[in-house]
Amino acid sequence: MNLPALLQCILLELLTVNCQQLLMQGRIVGGYAPAPHSIKYIVSIQSTTGQHFCGGTLINKYWVLTAAHCNIGAERTMIVAGDYSLSMYEGTEQFLRPHLLIPHPKYNSTTNNADIMLIKLKAPAFLNSYVSIAPLPRQGSSVAEGRVCRVSGWGYTSSSGGQIPSTLHTVKLPIVSTSKCNSTDSFNGNITANMICAGYSTGGKDACRGDSGGPLVCEGRVYGVVSWGNGCADAKYPGVYTSVSKFRKWIDNTIYSFYGRCLTN
Repeated sequence: MNLPALLQCILLELLTVNCQQLLMQGRIVGGYAPAPHSIKYIVSIQSTTGQHFCGGTLINKYWVLTAAHCNIGAERTMIVAGDYSLSMYEGTEQFLRPHLLIPHPKYNSTTNNADIMLIKLKAPAFLNSYVSIAPLPRQGSSVAEGRVCRVSGWGYTSSSGGQIPSTLHTVKLPIVSTSKCNSTDSFNGNITANMICAGYSTGGKDACRGDSGGPLVCEGRVYGVVSWGNGCADAKYPGVYTSVSKFRKWIDNTIYSFYGRCLTN
C-alpha cells in the first residue's frame, strides 16, 4: 500500500469507519456538495458503531424509505437525520433507532426486483429547519424520458476512488427510457417493470452502491430508490432505481396497518 492510501485508511479508522468496506462501496460521481442542510429529507443509515452504509428518505416522522438490500437487522442499525458532514458533530443530527425493518415481501436479491424497504422508527423524528419529510408519487405515475432528477448521498466522488468527502453530495441526472436501458448494449433485459434508469449517455455522473437506498427526486417527489448498477458512471450503464410509484399502495397499506389511516402528503 502506498503512503497516500495508508494515510487515508488511518484517517478512516480515526473516523470509526472501516476502510476496506468503504472502498467496496459506491459514490456520487460528477456531482457537488449542496448548501448545508438544503436536502432535509435524506437520512444516513449507519451501523450502531457509526459507519454509514446506506441512504434513506424520511417520508413520515415515524417512517424511512430505503432499499431492501440495506437490511442488516434492526438491532444493528441506526438512522441519522439532519446530518450533512459525517466526520463531525454539528448539533443538528437526530439519532433514531429502528423498531422494525420491513422489506417488500417480493424482494429478490438475485434480480434486484422489488428492492424497497420501510423502516419504522421507535420514536418520531422531530421536524424542524434541518429535518423534513419528502412526498411520494401517486401509484402508477411515471416520469418522462429526459426529465432531470436529483440523487444524493455520501461516499466517493470518483469512480476510481480518490478523495472521500465527509459532506453530502448530489448530482442531477436525466431519466433513461426502459427500452434503452434494457437494450443489448446496456442491461440486456434485466430491467423489470419495477425499475427506472437515470444517467447520461456520455457517463461521468452516477450514484452507486454506497448510495444505496437514497432518494432519486423528480418534480419534487421521490420517484426512485438507489438500487443497483453495472460499474459506476459508465456511459453504457445508467444507474438503476426502484420505481417508488409502483409500490405506493404497498407503502400506504403498510403504514395504514400500524396507524389505521393512510399516509397523506
